[in-house]
Amino acid sequence: MRLAQQLQEGLAALGLDLPAAMQSKLLGYVALLSKWNRTYNLTAIRDESEMVTQHLLDSLSVLPVVQESAPAGRRWADVGSGAGLPGIPLAIVRPDLDMTLIEAVAKKSAFQRQAKIELGLANITVVSGRVEDVPGGQFDAVVSRAFAELADFVSLAGHLLAPNGRLYAMKGLAPDDEMSRLPPGWAVLDCARLSVPGSDAQRHLIVLERV
Repeated sequence: MRLAQQLQEGLAALGLDLPAAMQSKLLGYVALLSKWNRTYNLTAIRDESEMVTQHLLDSLSVLPVVQESAPAGRRWADVGSGAGLPGIPLAIVRPDLDMTLIEAVAKKSAFQRQAKIELGLANITVVSGRVEDVPGGQFDAVVSRAFAELADFVSLAGHLLAPNGRLYAMKGLAPDDEMSRLPPGWAVLDCARLSVPGSDAQRHLIVLERV
């Protein structure tokens, strides 16, 4: 009940009113991640309460910004997805999104596939491989969480975007230096401060688009 209440209060703080079944899936993901983490070391966070804050609520904190900035379309990719973050929580909360998880480490892709099966996430596709090898032009939005410097993110994942698509980079402190080093042809559309319930750490979402 403790985790359920923590999640419910965090979702309310984000302005997200989710049905009980969806909240149950989010907690099911945390339980599965905790179980696999004991053997496969998928995340440095061991405590399930911290997972709710630093994985679930952190991942979902982008939704208010994305929904306000512009409709991002339904074809999403999460690059360098790791244990499926932020892609799996987003796919649970937004079943209308087609979410592709791209991850080069085999054990992490294996976990993603198991999560897809156990949580019944038909809107997830798992791609085990390097992001630069994935065919381009397919996605309306590409998101990353602590994946790479912005210039590298653009270089490695920019080709994935369909026309008018956008890159969404989840960062800690506002990366002013990184934003100044973007390659020609790309611009920062927004640098939005994120609010993560239960965390005092600074978080930002950088929205990038072609110019």
